[in-house]
Amino acid sequence: MDNYHIVLTGKGWQLTKEGDAKVLKAAETKAELIEVAAVFLKDKTASLKIHTSDGKIQEERTYPRCADPAASKG
Repeated sequence: MDNYHIVLTGKGWQLTKEGDAKVLKAAETKAELIEVAAVFLKDKTASLKIHTSDGKIQEERTYPRCADPAASKG
């Protein structure tokens, strides 16, 4: 499983893959980038860590996302 991070930089909010400095996606707002990241990660098996503006992890999401949480086997 690959790990991705949404972080605030001097150039706005950026999506990066853990261990790689390359910026995969960028946006002016965190909310916008979360939507973009969801589309980008839709067909991947991944963990997305969404950070606060001071760098702390606010939330973690796993992909693919289950449309119906009741259908989850875990």
